[in-house]
Amino acid sequence: MKRTNPPFRADHVGSLLRPPELLQARDRFKNKEITAAELRTIEDTAIRAVVKMQEDVGLQGITDGEFRRSSWHMDFLYQLGGATKVQDENLKVQFHNEKGDIEFTPASLRVTGKVELKKTIFGDDFTFLKSVTKRTPKLTIPSPSMIHYRGGRAAIDETVYPDMKDFWRDLSAAYADEIENLGKLGCTYLQLDDTSLAYLNDPTQRDHIAHIGGDAEHQHEVYIDLINAALVKKPAGMTVCTHLCRGNFRSSWVAAGGYDHVADALFGRLNVDGFFLEYDDERSGGFEPLRFVPKGKMVILGLVTSKRADMETKDFLKRRIDEAAKFVPLDQICLSPQCGFSSTVEGNALTMEDQTNKLRLIVETAEEVWG
Repeated sequence: MKRTNPPFRADHVGSLLRPPELLQARDRFKNKEITAAELRTIEDTAIRAVVKMQEDVGLQGITDGEFRRSSWHMDFLYQLGGATKVQDENLKVQFHNEKGDIEFTPASLRVTGKVELKKTIFGDDFTFLKSVTKRTPKLTIPSPSMIHYRGGRAAIDETVYPDMKDFWRDLSAAYADEIENLGKLGCTYLQLDDTSLAYLNDPTQRDHIAHIGGDAEHQHEVYIDLINAALVKKPAGMTVCTHLCRGNFRSSWVAAGGYDHVADALFGRLNVDGFFLEYDDERSGGFEPLRFVPKGKMVILGLVTSKRADMETKDFLKRRIDEAAKFVPLDQICLSPQCGFSSTVEGNALTMEDQTNKLRLIVETAEEVWG
């Protein structure tokens, strides 16, 4: 059966490849060749075009492609009160792909003050998106766990937060205010992007958590409680989904492992309406953990890869959907790419045409499966 409310049978994670003219404008702004206002005008034009592309292929949930951001999460987190941008040269992140590894030093942050919401983050961005589509505008923001996962206790000033309980309380309260404010702006479809809940299925990532002083076996439960506390002011009529990702940078990934470690708590206790799950290759494991998904919750299967140009077939996707339906009812399933096409401004190794073709494939396959 076709869905008229989000998540939709044919959906997508959110980020889209930046057009060359937008990348050039960002470089010009960085070099102080154009003003912030001029950059925003160029962004507006690019967003109008990418909205039209999404509508033309038949999508119902429409994003701005995250065109105003450099990364899917840091542009948001830096705007939280108490967060300070830092560059830790000792922090190295390794991404993997079929050709080898990519290592880089990402921008990071420290919590140096009380965490609070000083303004509605991405509020103006959402308002613009809402004004240029008559379909359902979808906003994507990082899950609250993302401010903690990479640095852990060491990234939180102990003179500000000697007791971590106070940090969790303030962080969830800031997010609760953000979600409430977005609702007042008319946001009815919100996605919380979360790498931690997927990373923690990988034993090497649990070793990382133990190394930075966390509880490796139960950290996902801490994050689930945090997210639930952030949702206490969720407006009636707002759909909130979470997207679990194992890393997405220039067609590369960080973690591997099925959802087994987190599945019971994740599906049974996290108070979201749907789960965007990566399932584009063997790194994601099998569909068996979906047996924990309760009635009424939606699973958006990320069966179409956003990392490679190779096109899946409708028959392949239908077979995979049938396999998943052995563990969760077909009526609780939707279809999407496994991740965004451009989680960072660099984008994945696909063309604009590849991206459009994959989104159209998702729409056409969903129509054939669910009508």
